[in-house]
Amino acid sequence: MTATRVLVATAIVLLSLQTSRTAEAPAGASSCTGCHSAQAGASEMHALDGMPAAEIADKMSAFKAGSRPATIMDRIAKGFSEDEIRAIATWYAAQKP
Repeated sequence: MTATRVLVATAIVLLSLQTSRTAEAPAGASSCTGCHSAQAGASEMHALDGMPAAEIADKMSAFKAGSRPATIMDRIAKGFSEDEIRAIATWYAAQKP
């Protein structure tokens, strides 16, 4: 293997490691998948993957404040700080639908 190929292979491995670290879900995001999974698109509970981060965060904040009607999301949202809501929203926005 030439030095160039070794460098390219090393770069690919390092980039894939970096990608996997940034792809990890933030704390709390896994609690969303029970209702908002990729298969949820046909139901009232929309899938969150690929949804704009601002839209997710705005809706979560509205649920938290009690200004958006909900069956359970108002109670769930109250368990998250605004920083956690933004982190979860950013992560879901980066996921492929």
